[in-house]
Amino acid sequence: MSEKENKPSIIQAVLFVKDKEYVTPHYIRVTLTGEDILKFKDTTIGVNNKIFIPPAGTDQVHFPAYDVQTNEWIHPPEKVRPFVRTYTHRAFDLEKKEMVIDFVAHGDSGPASAWAIAAKPGDALGVAMKDKKSTLYPKADWYLLVADGTGIPVLAAILESLPAEAKGIAHIEVQDKADLQHLIAPDGIQINWLYNEHPGTGTWLSDAVEHTVIPEDHLTTRFGYIAAEFTAVKNIRDFLRKDKGWEREELYAYAYWKLGVSEDGSVKDRQREQREQISTPD
Repeated sequence: MSEKENKPSIIQAVLFVKDKEYVTPHYIRVTLTGEDILKFKDTTIGVNNKIFIPPAGTDQVHFPAYDVQTNEWIHPPEKVRPFVRTYTHRAFDLEKKEMVIDFVAHGDSGPASAWAIAAKPGDALGVAMKDKKSTLYPKADWYLLVADGTGIPVLAAILESLPAEAKGIAHIEVQDKADLQHLIAPDGIQINWLYNEHPGTGTWLSDAVEHTVIPEDHLTTRFGYIAAEFTAVKNIRDFLRKDKGWEREELYAYAYWKLGVSEDGSVKDRQREQREQISTPD
C-alpha cells in the first residue's frame, strides 16, 4: 500500500452555531450542530482541527478543493475565501449532534476571536479534521502539562482522560483570576494557575516549569505536553531537553501562536522550529 493510500481522509463539514456562552471573561464556548456532526465520530477529543470562517458579506462556507491530478489545493475566489485557523474541539456529543469549540476572546484583532464574539445561532462555520483516532499522549508515571489560554482545550481533554492514579502537575496561564476554569483531573495532578495580564509576554510559564520538582530517577517514566505561545514553548523545550536531559519521546511541544504575528504570518517561523521538536498544530 502506498504512503498516499495510508493517509487518512479529510472530513469537511459545515456546522451551525447552536449556543454560545462566556465561560470566563476571556473565554467563549461555542456549541455547533448539524447532521454532518456524525462524520467526526472516529476522531479524538483534544485533537486539532481547522475552522473555516466566512468573510464579511457571505454566510456560506467555501472550502478549498483538492486536485488529485496536480496534487494542489484549489482555493475559492478571494471575495468568498474563508479565514482558516487551527483550533481544538473541546467536547463532542453524537446523540445531541453537538461539537464544542472554545475560543480565547481578544477583541477583533483576529478573525476567529471576532467571529466568536459576534456569533449567533444559525451562523455557519466550516470544520475540517483528519478522519482517524489519535493518541494524545503516551502512558507515564508522572506528567508535566503546560498551556496558556490557547492550550486549555487540549490540556482539559488530557486531564479528563488520565487514569485515576496519574500523578504530575499542570501549569496554566490565563489573563486574570476571573479566567480560572473548573477542570476535571485526577487527585494526583496539581493544577497551578498563573495570571498574566498581557498574554504572550513575560516568563511565567517557563519560570513555573523551572521551579517544578521533576522526578529524576530512572524508575519513574515521565511525559510533558506543552501548548502555548512560541517563545514560551521554545524556552520550556530548551530547558527540559538541554538542561534536564529529557529525551525527545518524553515531550510534545506545540507552538499555537506567536506574539505580534498572525497565524498566517507565523507559520513559516514556527515550522522552521519543527526541526528542533517545536511543532505547529496540524
